[in-house]
Amino acid sequence: MGIVMADWDSTEPRPLEGHDSTQSSMMEEVVIQVDELDNRVGGQTKLAAHHGTGALHRAFSVLVFDSKDRILLQKRSSDKITFPGVWANSCCSHPLDNEMERDGFSGSINAAIRKMEQELGVDPSTLRAEDFTPASRMLYWSRSDDEWVEKELDHILILRKDIICNPNPNEIEELRWFSREEFEEFLTSFHTAEQEAQNDESRIIAPWFKLIVDNLLNEWWNDLDTVVDDGKIHCFGRLDLGEFEKSEPENLDGAISRCRPKVEAIIMGALSKSGVDRLRQAMIHLLEGGGKRVRATLPRLVGEALEPGRSNYSDHELAGAALEIIHNFTLVHDDIMDDDDIRRGRPSVHVEYDMPTAINAGDAMLAIGFEILVGDPGEMDGISALHLEHVVRSISGMVRSVSEGQQLDIAFENEENVGTKEYLRMIEGKTAIMFKIAAELGALLTDSSQEIIDICSRWGREMGMCFQLMDDLIDILSDGETLGKPKGSDIAQGKRTLMVLHTLEQGGEDAETLTSILGNGDTASQDDIDTAISILKRCGSIDHAREMAATHHQAAHAALDELPFWVELTALRELTDWQVKRIS
Repeated sequence: MGIVMADWDSTEPRPLEGHDSTQSSMMEEVVIQVDELDNRVGGQTKLAAHHGTGALHRAFSVLVFDSKDRILLQKRSSDKITFPGVWANSCCSHPLDNEMERDGFSGSINAAIRKMEQELGVDPSTLRAEDFTPASRMLYWSRSDDEWVEKELDHILILRKDIICNPNPNEIEELRWFSREEFEEFLTSFHTAEQEAQNDESRIIAPWFKLIVDNLLNEWWNDLDTVVDDGKIHCFGRLDLGEFEKSEPENLDGAISRCRPKVEAIIMGALSKSGVDRLRQAMIHLLEGGGKRVRATLPRLVGEALEPGRSNYSDHELAGAALEIIHNFTLVHDDIMDDDDIRRGRPSVHVEYDMPTAINAGDAMLAIGFEILVGDPGEMDGISALHLEHVVRSISGMVRSVSEGQQLDIAFENEENVGTKEYLRMIEGKTAIMFKIAAELGALLTDSSQEIIDICSRWGREMGMCFQLMDDLIDILSDGETLGKPKGSDIAQGKRTLMVLHTLEQGGEDAETLTSILGNGDTASQDDIDTAISILKRCGSIDHAREMAATHHQAAHAALDELPFWVELTALRELTDWQVKRIS
């Protein structure tokens, strides 16, 4: 059968264009797609399993030792599509998704016998299944370049046998036997050469073999006669070579600082198109006030975590820019509805300009957010057609949800029967939804599976819930300089936060005193605010809010735990912890 690339852009080169025809034809073979416990979940062409994002699939690595306990290494042919010209173990490939090769280690041994004939030229009649010893399994992933990737659950097999090889030059450039001492010298020469010439591919060890060498080989080589299957799946994570290798994962601040300029350039470019100066200045007023740009960079942060090394994250940046503009639109209108005079340490838009201008600026920002998504012919591309409808529907639903949450927030200030459950529903619709959609789109735009999209969506929701609960706590526990607005302003404005509702539900004198202070606005003295905060502490309401925030914080980390082993979680973990650490 031929390889069908659905919806392939005819203006772009096809993945196998320019590659060796024999190697390209083998990309039609169907390998075994597995989960992280090595359970088969389906079949996948080698092309689909290795190109772009790739998919986790089963592989095998054979370590051949002769009667002198020498190990056989191969240098991969330059015709290979993934990791050409690198040194690797004796034989490495994939069991195919058929009855002979599908069944665990026995299937991998059958595949090894097939491939040892095809690669090494070993007569299959000289090999028996019982000659092979299953040793272990390992999970790893590595990029060959920005186009090709390995995501493998590797079955490691040991074969002690004197074999006669007639290597296939389309597969193998060189074969060499090494004693243990010679092998150690060989590894030392690699390190020296890497320091002198980083780009010398002849001095690179294949990532899967390097992981075996660094973690498992020495113990086996100490006594090859006693090797047995250790029953483990070693999770070795990511090991990239060359320009794709990172010495240490990037932290959150570094990732946001790197991603923010591109998103901000899109934002400011879009908002600056207005020919009406006062409207333009009103729209950029809050954005010029700073902000961490978490929502703006979150789609790309998620995209990079799921698919590091991707050459283009422009769709993620467009989605992030749209979300940030729409988020700031909601802030402009929120400040009007809440009668907030300060935002990010500077006058709110309706204070700096006037009420009609602020309303108009917010309306324009909403429209511009969607304009970014669809693009501007001749000036800026929009979201790719493959994802545009989903993105527009998701962000439209988010705006509706935020409006519903805001309406509930308004109603809560005047309703007496509002409880903590209603409050949690409100912040889910008003705050958590933005994080949820940003994370969801980050996964969608990397063409992730629906399972991964759902996990990222849930992580964003839980993180957003924690974010708002912590924001409520910060309002009464941090100083005004940190907040950029007066401490306890939520109390002065009559905000019925989770803490306030928790105290009011208890009733009694404390609830009555708190009620008399809520919503007094500018007439509320600092003594009043301090009294209210003392009541919240005494009634256990602050501890209750902390516990609820901790619950969502833990749930967010639990969602990240469900992501595949290859996902780079450093920045996402830090983001999950960021708000919690501000008052920890």
